[in-house]
Formats: sequence, C-alpha cells, structure tokens
Amino acid sequence: MNSGVTSERVYDALKRRILIREFRPGERLDPAALSETLASSVTPVRDCLNTLRGEHLIESRSSEGFFLPHIDAPALRDLYAWNADILLAALRRWPRNPGGVDPGRPVSPSTTALADATAAIFALAGRRSPNIEDRRAIGAANDRLHAVRTAEAKALEGGWTELTALQLSVARGEAGETRRLISTYHRRRHRAVDQVIHVLYRNGDR
Repeated sequence: MNSGVTSERVYDALKRRILIREFRPGERLDPAALSETLASSVTPVRDCLNTLRGEHLIESRSSEGFFLPHIDAPALRDLYAWNADILLAALRRWPRNPGGVDPGRPVSPSTTALADATAAIFALAGRRSPNIEDRRAIGAANDRLHAVRTAEAKALEGGWTELTALQLSVARGEAGETRRLISTYHRRRHRAVDQVIHVLYRNGDR
C-alpha cells in the first residue's frame, strides 16, 4: 500500500479513537502497541502521533512517549472561553444579510451523537464567515472539545433542545440570536465544569 495512503488511514483511525474517548485522560499511547491494532508499521503511527501532538490532541513527555492530556477545571474553562471567543469573532464577520441556508437534518439523538452535532453546527457558523482562519480555528476547537462534549451529553440536561435552537439560528443567518445562544451555551458549561470533568474521568462512562 502507498505510504501516503497508509499514513492517512492511520491518522484518521487514531484521531477518531482519541475523539470518541477510547483512551482515558493521562493514558500512554504506545506506538508499537497501536501499530498492531492499526495494522501498520510503527513509523507511520509515530508520525501521526507527532501530528496529533501539533494539533494539541495529545502531548509528549521527554523520554516517556505520548500521552492523552489530563484536563482540569481551569484548563477546561480556558477551552470553553477560547471556543466562545472564536465563534463570536466569526459571527462579527458574517455578511450583514447572509440569507438562509439548508440546516440539514434536524439534530436528534436518534440520528447523530451530541458531540458530532455540536461540531457540525459550529462548523456551519464558521463557514458563514468569509475568513478562512475562522473556519480553521473552529475546526481545531471542535476536535479538542470532542471528547469533552461526549461527557457533556451525560453531565448536562437539555443539550438537544439547545442545539436545535442553535442549528436553526445559524442556518437562518440570525447573528444577534446566534450570539445570544452561543453566550448562553458557554455560560452553562462554565457552571458545569466540575460535573463534566467527573464524567470524563469515570470508569466505564466512555
């Protein structure tokens, strides 16, 4: 198999396993062990781990290898604040009269996971901005918060109602209403940081 195809396959598979919380915070990611489960040699796995480290999805420690980062309350509050900042920055660059777009299938626990639905709605908000850096930043934030959002689904009530309102507001191009909903969304999560982290670290709650 072409080495580029192998690297892409390994990267996609490994990243997805990280996003869906297959590994626990603080867990060591051993390239040799991963190469067996990913049906790859060690070199592409190590290269992908370095790429994921550059995306801040994992971290490395001198002479110890690669690890999934631990997350504490101050760090999660910083992530939430950053996510809110980049979304609101994108909203400020929306066209004055952007017009409506197809919101796609209504968000529902019967059709998608809450973390995936959240990422899709925020990505749509980013695409309404003419600045490509907004889209890239929102994509990076979606990745870094994906595992957290899987925990939010268990720690917070009313998430689907919240997302339905956001999906419609973003699709309609209602910048003022979207700004209000995004601010409310992040205030709820700031208040629930301890509960979210509790779920994130619980055994068997992946």
